[in-house]
Amino acid sequence: MSNPVYLALDLPRLDAARALAEKVKAHIGGIKLGLEFFCAHGHHGVYELAHTGLPIFLDLKLHDIPNTVAGAMQAIHVLEPAIVTIHASGGRAMMEDAKAAAAAGTKVVAVTMLTSLDERDLGRAGVSGTPRDQVMRLAGLAEEAGLDGIVCSGHEVAEVRRQWKDGFFVVPGLRPAGGAAGDQKRVVTPRQARDDGASVLVIGRPISRADDPVEAARAIEATL
Repeated sequence: MSNPVYLALDLPRLDAARALAEKVKAHIGGIKLGLEFFCAHGHHGVYELAHTGLPIFLDLKLHDIPNTVAGAMQAIHVLEPAIVTIHASGGRAMMEDAKAAAAAGTKVVAVTMLTSLDERDLGRAGVSGTPRDQVMRLAGLAEEAGLDGIVCSGHEVAEVRRQWKDGFFVVPGLRPAGGAAGDQKRVVTPRQARDDGASVLVIGRPISRADDPVEAARAIEATL
């Protein structure tokens, strides 16, 4: 992938989302549309953003019984997404069924641990060990289930890459050097994540909320 940056476009107004994508598309590799966008705009919104010509990453984080997740995967075939996310914590059977139901050209990747969580959050949820332990456990399960890869923070991607050499790794929660972390707890720079083995870099607010989104996207691209 020549430019691994996928711009997270969870904007409430569809026209604003498309305008921003068109404005910065020379400096990004694709568009990530999450749950907020999909709930607001549905299939129509995805089609509108696909008109930019950029690959679409549907970050829906599907998590339900295997049959329901498989049905959801089939329902988005017509959108032809490049990447779709599910939750690794849904279990091996769910992941296997999701991959089997996905369109041939769609990469299915499993979310291991949200970048808004840390070790204290894990403990409160009854999960023992460190974020690294949790990510490595779920990465192994996703690989066994036949998925294409996982979503993890930049803190774990290097070790996961060593374990899963041909995996596809999506890294969110990225901030340029000196950027505010916001609600993210496990952040690294885009350059570090790329050097450590990330296949896709998900970047939202550092571009979408910049005073000059084009210059922000160009500056990030230049570091890669």
